[in-house]
Amino acid sequence: MTPKALEGYLNDHLGGATLGSDLAKRIRDQSEGTPLGEVTERLAAEIEEDRETLVGLMDSLHLSRNPVKQVTGWVAEKASRVKFSGATSGEPDYGMFMALESLRLGVAGKKCLWIVLREVRGDYPELRNLDLDRLLERASSQESELERQRVATGVKALGRG
Repeated sequence: MTPKALEGYLNDHLGGATLGSDLAKRIRDQSEGTPLGEVTERLAAEIEEDRETLVGLMDSLHLSRNPVKQVTGWVAEKASRVKFSGATSGEPDYGMFMALESLRLGVAGKKCLWIVLREVRGDYPELRNLDLDRLLERASSQESELERQRVATGVKALGRG
């Protein structure tokens, strides 16, 4: 990866991380006092920490942040509020299901980020200070937990019961 390509790639992921962090917090807030709320309390904190790790990495690499990509993620999260609230379908469980599915896909993307950075870490000394194996393991754990919650919510939202 050239530094310019790396800058673009990390900015794309920062936009997604901003969206994911905001979405995780919203899911946490909407499900407060429930088993899902307990799970997302931890996940929201971890996802925000991962976003901050990405910001710190970009700073250590002296890469600029593209405000358009960050704002795009922020706007996408705000625009998704209607759909994820269930207002468009009239089904709150469906809205939560779609929010969890979106967050799960975002975490899968973050996992892809950590994998490729691990592969190019020899080209960037700054990556050697980042525990990419731990970040990848945590993303895998987040992905598994979100998948369990997504399926359980999907059964409620889409089942006939």
